[in-house]
Amino acid sequence: QVQLVESGGGFQQPGGSLRLSCAASGEVFSIYAWAWYRQAPGKQRELVASVGAMDEKNYGDSVRGRVDITLHRAENILYLQMNDLKPEDTAVYYCKVDTSSAGAYRGDYWGQGPQVTVSS
Repeated sequence: QVQLVESGGGFQQPGGSLRLSCAASGEVFSIYAWAWYRQAPGKQRELVASVGAMDEKNYGDSVRGRVDITLHRAENILYLQMNDLKPEDTAVYYCKVDTSSAGAYRGDYWGQGPQVTVSS
């Protein structure tokens, strides 16, 4: 089992910045990939950014150039720095990890999802 605890959500004005964090505990040795997703009201959940097993980073088209995903492996904490926030960034943000065991995919875990609201 892996537990994920997120923090850092809240209210921001357009153009502002915020940083989300996701701390993993439990069977962290099984985690091989990390990601942030978001879901806005009435929309499908979408990928914001991810870090793979080889530390390769991937960003969603809607946020590329405005966000940075950082993984502190020694501390098992994932960060998402978001800059130049836009009202369309308003969503619930979820941390997700993928786990494996003996080289085989074992499953994923999701955080509770802090709310981020961007409004003037």
